[in-house]
Amino acid sequence: MKDIATDVDRWLDAGQRVALARVVNLEGSGPRDPGAAMAVNEAGEVTGSVSGGCVEGAVVGEALEVLGDGGAPRLVTFGYSDDEAFAVGLTCGGTIHLLIEPLAWDTGVRWSTVRDLLRAEEPLTLVSVMEGPNAGARLLVRPDSTVEGTLGDPDLDRVVTRDALAELAAGRTLVRHYGACGQANEETVAVFIESFARPPRMIIFGAVDFTASLARAAKLLGYRVTVCDAREVFATRARFPMADELEVDWPDRILARLGPDLGPEDAVCVLTHDPKFDVPAIIGALASQVGYLGVMGSRRTHEKRMQRLAEEGVTDPAQLARIMAPIGLDIGARSPEETAVAVCAEIIALRTGHPALSLRDADGPIHRDPVAR
Repeated sequence: MKDIATDVDRWLDAGQRVALARVVNLEGSGPRDPGAAMAVNEAGEVTGSVSGGCVEGAVVGEALEVLGDGGAPRLVTFGYSDDEAFAVGLTCGGTIHLLIEPLAWDTGVRWSTVRDLLRAEEPLTLVSVMEGPNAGARLLVRPDSTVEGTLGDPDLDRVVTRDALAELAAGRTLVRHYGACGQANEETVAVFIESFARPPRMIIFGAVDFTASLARAAKLLGYRVTVCDAREVFATRARFPMADELEVDWPDRILARLGPDLGPEDAVCVLTHDPKFDVPAIIGALASQVGYLGVMGSRRTHEKRMQRLAEEGVTDPAQLARIMAPIGLDIGARSPEETAVAVCAEIIALRTGHPALSLRDADGPIHRDPVAR
């Protein structure tokens, strides 16, 4: 939704009607997850994607029909087609379900409100009635339980608000069913609960050459990036224009402020190679709930670092096992750019639970000669 907002605003300002298509459910393999969005204006222009190109042409036709038939929202399903290779279908073999509706959000929940909250990276949950009474009705729920709009029944609003807050806390986007007044175990009403959690955060300690490449890669993955260094001459906006924040302070003080808000989706990367910085950074990160803690340096450097951590009283094996050092996957990365790819790939593998050989779990030198082909 955030990615298509600029084009949508331009079309609306020009007086064009716009239809919004969102992936609401996915069965089997699919190129885009629930929440992926695509908008189509009445002239047939497109922004965004719901399938990476598999069914976009057919979605345009459905969206134009929605704009032309009085604006009733509709559910559309696309699945795999093996009889006609170029027919509408998902060549990856899955099935996607789309909610297509006119973007005429001028009462209840306004498009401008959703857009502004997304741009400000404010967390919210957007609930849309897909099927049942009041199809097309919407509810916007914020973390403080502030609610805008209605689904058409006060009891349904109350129950869905409760569930929307739970899904937002878990970062889940899904379809749920209720009775007309919010009863459980009924399927009169189908709602799409779309969670927009705050973006994950990456805190990078050390304003070094590798930091700029890692910050750029992390931004590409949607992280809010903070670059930290106690040396003001190095932590400058000129060197790190891609960073969302620059912190000129010592790691322990930074993590005393930021650490309590870190969670499983966040990352701390220590690139300093200096015990004055990396040991306090590791200790501060281990005191948080951060999901990824990666530390740069050779195996010998890390052995000495572990000795210093032991001297500081950090000896719990479970805590020490959280440290990914040497940092990154074992893909033979050498340059700052390649190292950034290795680090981000390790973060993804750790988050998804997919097996991938990390440098921490490998043997031998970090940098090896390329394998002859």
